Amino acid sequence: MSEQNPPELIVMGARIFTSNPANEWAEALAIAGGKIVAIGSNSLVHALAGEGTEVLELHGELVLPGFSDGHSHLGLGGGQTAWELPILPTDPKSVIFDKIRRWSADLGPDEWIIGGIVGATVMDEIMNTDDLASLDAAAGGRPVLLRDDSMHNRWVNSRALELMNVGADTPDPEGGTYVRDESGALTGVLQELASAVAEAAADAAVADPDSRNRVSLKTALETLNSFGITSVQDAATMEYSWKALSALEADNEVTAWVVGSMPARNFIEAGVVGHELFDIADSHRSTHVRPDFVKFVVDGIPMTRTSAMLMPYICHHNGDQEFRGAPLWTQDELVESLELCYQRGYGGKLHATGDASVKLVLDAVEKVRRRHGFGPIFQIAHVEFIDPEDIPRFAELQVVPDASPYIWYPSVIQDSIAKQIPVETVRNSWPVKDLLEAGALLAAGSDWPCALPSPDPWIGLETLVTRRNPDPAVEGVLNESQRLTVAEAIAAFTCNPAAAMGLADVTGMLREGLSADFIVVDRNLFEVEPASIHQTRVLETYFEGRKVYDRSATSLREDAVQPPRTALAG
Repeated sequence: MSEQNPPELIVMGARIFTSNPANEWAEALAIAGGKIVAIGSNSLVHALAGEGTEVLELHGELVLPGFSDGHSHLGLGGGQTAWELPILPTDPKSVIFDKIRRWSADLGPDEWIIGGIVGATVMDEIMNTDDLASLDAAAGGRPVLLRDDSMHNRWVNSRALELMNVGADTPDPEGGTYVRDESGALTGVLQELASAVAEAAADAAVADPDSRNRVSLKTALETLNSFGITSVQDAATMEYSWKALSALEADNEVTAWVVGSMPARNFIEAGVVGHELFDIADSHRSTHVRPDFVKFVVDGIPMTRTSAMLMPYICHHNGDQEFRGAPLWTQDELVESLELCYQRGYGGKLHATGDASVKLVLDAVEKVRRRHGFGPIFQIAHVEFIDPEDIPRFAELQVVPDASPYIWYPSVIQDSIAKQIPVETVRNSWPVKDLLEAGALLAAGSDWPCALPSPDPWIGLETLVTRRNPDPAVEGVLNESQRLTVAEAIAAFTCNPAAAMGLADVTGMLREGLSADFIVVDRNLFEVEPASIHQTRVLETYFEGRKVYDRSATSLREDAVQPPRTALAG
């Protein structure tokens, strides 16, 4: 840095935690051309200032690298925040019906009511047509589509079923189920790929989808920035998201590094997949938007007994006491598709919630690594359940454990899971400490809008350290032997997911040459009680040295980006 080209911005007087093991702490940093050009002491950095250099003078506030969310659904999350009926996972059916009645008062007679997130415990209670009738009455004849907290399932009413052309005699779609009661009548619950039929019907009613999708994606990025997130891996990036992100990029409105994941097969969102989607995504590649991963859904979720498990489910499926679920891919199919990742230069994000499906993925990766060496990045999402003998294989095979969503503590979702999964398996869930100690690159992700109504990383970070619910009214601790230190948890939200999505040379740490992505927060995470970390608020967020969020001046509604604490309750 010469006197003729002084930095555009310097940050002074801070407590800077860099996430860089070679130089963890600093006082100041200098920025030019969107990158960090110096980091160190106040005196070192101040000496670089010149005419026109802006100085951000702090008073000991903690500065961190911009956070990385390794697993999010931007279209769904942004759309939910911008357009849809907010439902909390703790809302009982009576509250949901009341919210629908009030929401529908402002809608036309044929407008869709779309909302979420419905808690897994509520979905478990929908057993017959009584709730379908109540949903119909609350909506006043309008079609309803509600998403559950896994985003794998939907709850629709009779009018929505009509628009989907689904009746009592309609066969289930491949990979999905139209749930029926004992008499064979539809209940309105849709599982897995049956959800895509409802999503397609709702999409068809949108008059200007391009404009709507652009607002949804912009809202998603603004929401991420408000929580200090400056890089994100979109876990299932459909065509509409690529088009919206490309339009935002053209107007310099992409305020985070976005790495996309294109579904290899039909997904719970409607749209083209596989090679057709890969080609579309590649045509939208840009500086900040990168189509670098393929998404594979290897199994379902434990709440609906669609995860592939090594031990039988507690709640026997159709009387089968040995029912363990089944993977959606064979090993040969996975091996063939992972080899295509090598050929096209893509990484792979593989959804595998059951310990049997995790083993299947690791076996497939081992085969392709032996044939072709270490090339593409492979991630396994969500790694709640892992056979202990498979834990060392993550590091050995260079497979990233994508730990998402933030449900590694007692909660409504854990209560629902515990009804299905053997107690010993649950007790050993989320073995994040064991993965770290075995050398794995642990990357955290929100899975927004699954589980919680926001991508709030501070809840996830705190509970990696405590394994307790942030709500003190919820007792208990989940597998406390797997607690992380604060520094380990910060790494899981900064440098680790950045590396996992292929951005290690771009962002994730505060060091010279990397993008100037950093945040200023209202407390020192290393000094406060861990149980208060979830109360952390971001004061400012910078992306490429440009301020993209200012808490003191934000126009975002607080209730849109900060979930009520009751959303955390068990």
